[in-house]
This record gives sequence, C-alpha cells and structure tokens, in this order.
Amino acid sequence: MRIVVSGATGLMGSALVPSLRSAGHTVLRLTRSRQDAGADEIWWDPANGVLDPAALEGVDAVVHLSGESIATGRWTQDKKARILNSRVNSTRLLGDALIALTRPPQAWICASATGFYGSRGDEVLGEDSAAGTGFLSEVCQAWEAATAPAADKGIRVINLRFGVVLSRAGGALQQMLTPFKLGLGGVFGNGAQFMSWIAVDDVPGVVQHLLATESLRGPVNAVAPSPVTNRAFTEALGKVLSRPTLFRMPAFAARLAMGEMADALLLASARAVPKRLTDSGYAFAYPELEGALRHLLT
Repeated sequence: MRIVVSGATGLMGSALVPSLRSAGHTVLRLTRSRQDAGADEIWWDPANGVLDPAALEGVDAVVHLSGESIATGRWTQDKKARILNSRVNSTRLLGDALIALTRPPQAWICASATGFYGSRGDEVLGEDSAAGTGFLSEVCQAWEAATAPAADKGIRVINLRFGVVLSRAGGALQQMLTPFKLGLGGVFGNGAQFMSWIAVDDVPGVVQHLLATESLRGPVNAVAPSPVTNRAFTEALGKVLSRPTLFRMPAFAARLAMGEMADALLLASARAVPKRLTDSGYAFAYPELEGALRHLLT
C-alpha cells in the first residue's frame, strides 16, 4: 500500500513508519519543513491551511498522528488553544484534501484519545460509551467530528482512541523514569484512578490490523486489554526498576504544581478496553503491564 503518515517523527510515528516500510508498504511523510522535504515527503502547513490535494493522489491510506503535546507546559489559555487547533484544524485540512481527490484513499486512520470519555471512575469504557466532560473530552469530540465529512463521502474513517502510550523514548513513562530511579516514585492522589495504556511497540500492529480489517470503522480504543489503577502502575514500575515507591503526591499538590493538567492527566480515571480490536482478532504483543514495562525498560 501507499500510505501517508502525519506526525511521522513523533513518539508513535517513529515506531510506525519503519514498521510499515518493513512490511513492504511505501510510506510518504507529511512534513512542515518545506525546504527540507525529500522524495518521500509531502509538504503541508496545517497552521495556515495549506495542503495541495494533488500531492495525495494515488494514496491508499492515511494515518494522521500529529498534534500539540498535551503533557508539556502548563495549560494556559494559549496552550489549550494550540492543543485544540493543532488537532481540529489539521484534521479538517486533511479531510478536505482527501475528499477532493479523484480516487480517495481506502482508509483514513485518525488519532484521538481515551480523553473522549472524561473521568469515569471504575466504569468499563468501550467504544459505544458516551462522551464525557472536561477539556480533553471536548477536544476529542471536536477532533473526531472533523473526520465526519470524509466518512460521509464514503472513506473508511477510524478514530483511534489512544490511551497512555508507554515508551522510554518519550511521553509519560520517560518523564517518570528519573524520579522512580531515584526512589522518589509514588502514587498520585489516592491511586485508585484507572489508567488505560498501550506499549508503543503495539501501535504499528494495531495500525496494520486496522488497515487490513475492512469491517472496522469509527471509534476504536487503542489500549491494552488490562487497564490498571495508578497504584498498580506505580507498584509495577517500581518492581521492574527495583526501586521503592513510598512517595505520594496528594491531589492538591498535583493541582498546585500542574494546574488543570493534573486533573485531566494524573487524577482522571479512564478504564477503557479494546473491545473492537479484540473482537476483530487483534492479539496484543504486550497485553499485561509488567511484561510491557520489562520489554521497554530492561
């Protein structure tokens, strides 16, 4: 297949692109650097609404992963605007370009997140669960809505709702490693909040499964089948690193340090499960947390 990937140099894209190429696919990367664009790259400027649809002619599938990081920097109003606009505007731009093609792609996989569900305690969340409340839920709802025109035109759109992507190369796990290695790790709040996660090495497998499974469209939870509480995650990471996990950050301290982001990322509870992936036959390479952490860190 001829596949276009946005966010190709990000945490997930860096794992996905070489895997797709190893499987024999031709991968074209969307890049915002016009001067350095190479033969396997397509220049676009999503901030200014620039993308030449002709550059996408002949593409079989698109995987859209780009967006402003939600885990770096305090959530000021400007930061929140960038989080929202970087996702929604780029998705609208890409969708408009795909609709304009003489031969639209067979599939468009667009990232979303389990933030769609909001904070739901210990409720088990499948793809048919209703949207939640809060800023991240609003972002995800707008993000997914931006793909609707393409779906209405007959393109098979998959809204891939990622949980926390675990990688030692970046993201939440990388940020945790230093304090945990120093013996300063511990639970956030009461530790009872659920965390849905996926090992970065499962991301290429999930994407290739979706490309090959024509019956799948709409929301798909990209999470391992074993969501864990914050306390269980803390204990597993401490065990893998052979470090104590005695420290605890109370909810009020997390809010003082991180503001609104603490409630959305550290204290929220999302017990999402990958019902549509497992029902369609996808077998996770790393279904259990401790095994995933040992693979990533040892």
